[in-house]
Amino acid sequence: MTDNERYIDVWNNCLSIISGVIEPQPFKTWFTRIRPVSLVNNQLTVEVPSDFFREYLEETYLDVIKATLYRVIGKDARLVYVVRPVQGQKPMTFPLGSGAAPTNKEITIKTSGDIPNPFVYPGVAKIQVNPRLNPDYSFDNLVKGDCNRLALSAGENIAAAPGKTPFNPLFIFGGPGLGKTHIAQAIGLSIKQAFPDKVVLYVTGSEFKTQYMDAVNVRNKLTDFLAYYMRIDVLIVDDIQDLVGPGNQTAFFNVFNHLHQHGKQLILTSDRAPVELQNFEARLLSRFKWGLSVELLHPDYETRLAMLKARAYREGVQVGDDVLEYLAARIKTNFRELEGSLISLTARATMARQDLTVQLAEQVIGNIVGDEVNSVSIDKVQNMVCEYFNITHDALVSKSRKRQIVQARQISMYLCRKLIANCSLSAIGTETGGKDHATVLHACSTVSDLMSTDRIFRKYVNDIEGMLAPRQ
Repeated sequence: MTDNERYIDVWNNCLSIISGVIEPQPFKTWFTRIRPVSLVNNQLTVEVPSDFFREYLEETYLDVIKATLYRVIGKDARLVYVVRPVQGQKPMTFPLGSGAAPTNKEITIKTSGDIPNPFVYPGVAKIQVNPRLNPDYSFDNLVKGDCNRLALSAGENIAAAPGKTPFNPLFIFGGPGLGKTHIAQAIGLSIKQAFPDKVVLYVTGSEFKTQYMDAVNVRNKLTDFLAYYMRIDVLIVDDIQDLVGPGNQTAFFNVFNHLHQHGKQLILTSDRAPVELQNFEARLLSRFKWGLSVELLHPDYETRLAMLKARAYREGVQVGDDVLEYLAARIKTNFRELEGSLISLTARATMARQDLTVQLAEQVIGNIVGDEVNSVSIDKVQNMVCEYFNITHDALVSKSRKRQIVQARQISMYLCRKLIANCSLSAIGTETGGKDHATVLHACSTVSDLMSTDRIFRKYVNDIEGMLAPRQ
């Protein structure tokens, strides 16, 4: 039997091996649709439905396919793909050339109406894509301050020309309650208002992951699912850090590449910088850094006060300046806690029929923010380190390379990273003499290594951490 006569048997043997390696559902989705074409000189040619199908196979299953071909054909095995023409659709006919014999070329296309919407379930009438944007999250309802000025400026530029600015993707990161979702959705709302025909979609990282799993394991609609996402003009993915897992990251990688290459806009948010994301593929992280990464910082007093005044105005409640100033001075963490304190205060006053006073605010706020004396901040860590090593704060944040200063500086960065929730590397570096996040990472790694090998050094760190522990 010649190679050309046994190619079907060879491919069936390959399928038999592959089916025992990967899960049944992915096998059915990706391998039963491949057709063997020929086998010549250990080169197996197979037919696949589309270029995307081929790319996904190579990205996800290349190692499995190579190992299987070596086992069935031998070490000289090669695999060649040909793309199967799309069948069963009415072709469009276009005349070619001028002055030549009348010749027609048939081009098969797939319309957007053929692409299923993953938000529409079987048996439910299909609807137009809902951008899933909250109208309250507009630019008008945002207060601009030093904490978010760069992100807002970039967002306004994107809204005026989506996909045509250097800010693609726009990667917004920061702690909870700092306005990441608000800014991302404000961009989407502004785009939808200026460009009604653009397809805008807001989705969270966990929702994308769930939809991917559903498409693969339940309805076997992964190709349709990915094709749908590739039709989006502006894709907003909130909490991208939740997109863990090799399968859904591969899917999102392909979606990202397609949209970016076609000039579509991507907006991503995360609770940490790209460099701090764990369990993410390097190729995906590199793409997150293509555009602009911008951090949202904790709002300063003026911004907090302006936000409270704006929210009170929108809610239609009259709150005295002394009460708003108390709230702005007392709550320093984020916008969400500020808004929550104002809502709790007005609700308490309304239900108890009391006046909105500073005294009432003190009672309400105590249940929200707790005792500030026991909280840990960057300043508190740095001051404790300085006291322990008997050095000045200026020396700690300086560029001095003296061993004692460097050691104290690294310990302070390590403890800030360990003890302060949602404290980013860049925030720690900024407060430590303008160091970058790479320096902070190196410091944390150095301290961790020394603690495991140097008993005296470990005592230093444990002593300071014990002094910083909240008092009971």
